[in-house]
Amino acid sequence: MLMRVLPLAIAAALALPAYAQAQPADEATDLDDVIVTATRTAISANDALAPVEVITSEDIARSQARSLPDLLRGRAGISIGNQGGLGKLTTLSLRGSETDHVLVLVDGVRIGSPTSGLASFQDLPMALIDRVEIVRGPRSSLYGADAVGGVIQIFTRRDRGAVAPRASVTVGSNSAREASAGVGGRVGRGWFGVDAAYQRTDGINACDGSSTLFAGCFTEEPDRDGYRNRSLSVRGGFDASDALSFEGHALRAEGDNEYDGSFVNYSEVVQQVIGGKAVYRPSDAVRVQLSAGRNRDASDNFLGSVANGYFATDRDTINLQGDFGVGEGQLLSVGFDWLRDRVDSDTAYDETERDNRAVFVQYQGRFGNQSIEASLRRDDNEQFDGHTTGSVAWGLGFGEGWRVTAGYGTAFKAPTFNELYYPFFNNPNLRPEESKTWEVGLAYRGERFNARIDAFQTDVDDLIAYDSAIFRPNNIDSARLRGAEIGFDANIDEWSVAASASFLDSENRLGFYAGNELPRRAKRSARIDVDRAFGDFRLGLTAVGSSARYDDVANSRRVGGYGTVDLRAEYALTPSWTLQARLANVFDRDYETISFYNQPGREWFLTVRYAPGK
Repeated sequence: MLMRVLPLAIAAALALPAYAQAQPADEATDLDDVIVTATRTAISANDALAPVEVITSEDIARSQARSLPDLLRGRAGISIGNQGGLGKLTTLSLRGSETDHVLVLVDGVRIGSPTSGLASFQDLPMALIDRVEIVRGPRSSLYGADAVGGVIQIFTRRDRGAVAPRASVTVGSNSAREASAGVGGRVGRGWFGVDAAYQRTDGINACDGSSTLFAGCFTEEPDRDGYRNRSLSVRGGFDASDALSFEGHALRAEGDNEYDGSFVNYSEVVQQVIGGKAVYRPSDAVRVQLSAGRNRDASDNFLGSVANGYFATDRDTINLQGDFGVGEGQLLSVGFDWLRDRVDSDTAYDETERDNRAVFVQYQGRFGNQSIEASLRRDDNEQFDGHTTGSVAWGLGFGEGWRVTAGYGTAFKAPTFNELYYPFFNNPNLRPEESKTWEVGLAYRGERFNARIDAFQTDVDDLIAYDSAIFRPNNIDSARLRGAEIGFDANIDEWSVAASASFLDSENRLGFYAGNELPRRAKRSARIDVDRAFGDFRLGLTAVGSSARYDDVANSRRVGGYGTVDLRAEYALTPSWTLQARLANVFDRDYETISFYNQPGREWFLTVRYAPGK
């Protein structure tokens, strides 16, 4: 499959601009979606100098994705590892970076576990997600620690039209049953939204591990490993005046997760995000925003019915940012960020709390057909003291819809609480991991066709790894990440096509395994989405391919490449009612993304949606 998918994506991406150049230059593009993640300010996707991908609510509904990892798999620069199907631990690498080198936000609130360093992508319910923004490349100069490979921001619904309800019901393979319902809209100067969702599956056998060979999950449990998720999202806002507005949001997801393991094989998990903000805009040239939020990440673990570990973390944030127009096409942003991480666990950590304060400044300017972005940030952390990061990017528009970009940025990753304080396996003297990234890009934007190619190199120093000399984690590794990403999308009559391909060369640069590839990163991957409308009927296909990868730093355990094809269809029964069907992994491909952990075979799903006015 990969050998068929990759050449198609590459050939289309390279050939498309020549064909697209014939399109009218004065017609409006389809990429005027406003994004906020790339610069912490509202800009058009067309104006972003960083490689940005926006997955809209229409894209999400059309994809029929059942989980956030399902939605993101195969997209440019993204490599996903999953431990056994829906709801199981999922890791995500962006541009070959470590899993904890990706900063994740939900409605502007930073999420993730300060103990493990991971964001629980698998527990964020798709039914409550309205939009996803993916920014590739370093963003520490704006967001601080963790944004080495990039930033992913997830947005819940924002209901600003007439008040209307919505609902959906899904059934499918492995006793899948899902339901969601919500209502939202604007009333006078205010708006609100409430959504609830339920998802359950009997699952598959997550792991083919071995207790005698000490492989995989270190146990033999050939049973189904189910998953259940119950979630609720509440949002609301009020325009006190033309210049002043307030809004708040809360999301809570509770999950019950069965899996295979010799120490724990069942967990009760909680993901909670609460936030609010006030925006004051006295003129077109001035905007001031004060926001605050909290993410709670909790896991109560069991071996059978016996409690075997409780971990909960709170991540509190306060952000103050001012944006000031200082000239025609020029914007100056200054801000202050405060972050506090706290740990609550039955494991006795040496330290359970730390603070981080930061100030940043960013300049964005447009001069004719040229654009410039520059930012600088200083973080002062209670554990690792001060750290300065910066970035600069430049863009030049030319021809009919063409633009070339170049950029440089530094980033860092703060050590986790597990690395610093976990009993008997800690090193409180760890330094932050640091990175330097160079990147160049070429993009074409047209009425019906858009294409982009980006190349990058990231050098990461002081990577934290287990040091056998001291039997603890230490700053002993470095890595080099080189790669390129190609993507295009097109809309021709009733056809819609989006494709991307990623190429990665990762190398461990120090230590005993110098010269080896970094584990769980595929060298090549690709994704193609094709949809065709026939009046009220629509057909679609998603093909994802990945080359082989290694599962360990020694490069001794190889995980084979794979390719999957999903088919989907939908029919608009009425303007408000839609019937959807999906057949996933059509050819029943047997594959893994992590050694010993199974992925679902062929699956079917049927969905009925109600959404007035859609």
